[in-house]
Amino acid sequence: MGLGKRIRIIRKQQNRTLDDIASQCGFTKSLLSKIENEVTTPPISTLMKIAESLGVTVSDLLEENKDIETVMTRASRYSTHDQLIKTEKGYSFYAFAAGRPDKRMQPYYFVAKKGEVKSHVFSHAGEEFIYVLEGTMNYKVGDVEYTLQPGDSVYFSSLEEHTLTPISEEVRYLGVFSAP
Repeated sequence: MGLGKRIRIIRKQQNRTLDDIASQCGFTKSLLSKIENEVTTPPISTLMKIAESLGVTVSDLLEENKDIETVMTRASRYSTHDQLIKTEKGYSFYAFAAGRPDKRMQPYYFVAKKGEVKSHVFSHAGEEFIYVLEGTMNYKVGDVEYTLQPGDSVYFSSLEEHTLTPISEEVRYLGVFSAP
């Protein structure tokens, strides 16, 4: 079952409308409908807003099988582009341990390519940690822009508006999001 279908099922289990969730998230009913019908894959910040509105975690939206505690992930699960989820904002991601219940944080592996990432600003509840694995990018948090290279990191409140711009042809980085 896909991401959009899981969102729809959870929403309907709560007897809530598209308008209700979209309004609470601050976006259009049309966008939520496209997500539920799997016409578009939303960025993480949008998933976080949907999850918060539904009273669930992002991992509840990403994975329906949640019966294990320790999760080990082989690099082959996320190291090739065909294993990553491509978003409408031009970057791809893999959610580690999506099936582990009751997480306090959600780690993601991101790949962003120069010229493909659309200009957009993120803002969502929680805290965030970004660690660059390969490549170089500008990462703006609030009014401060950081140039991050391999081994560099930034930790901040996710409520602050933030955005990224790849400088090298491709940037691979780890993002860890805490639950609000």
